[in-house]
Amino acid sequence: MGRLRTEAKRDGAWNVQPHGAGAAVKVYICPGCGLEIAPGTAHLVSWRADGIMGEADDLAGRRHWHSHCWKIRS
Repeated sequence: MGRLRTEAKRDGAWNVQPHGAGAAVKVYICPGCGLEIAPGTAHLVSWRADGIMGEADDLAGRRHWHSHCWKIRS
């Protein structure tokens, strides 16, 4: 896992953490493009940094994104 950072997007603050290729052992669906993130593909994991329901709820809502899809997300 890479270094955790916080990013501001139009809809609020998000925690973003790189997920290295070696740690990616499952298939995920990118919410940005709707396509698969194959095992062995480096990508990002994001979750709300400013959620009102608490940290546990924010972590439960984390999603795996292609790095490019996250970058172009508004």
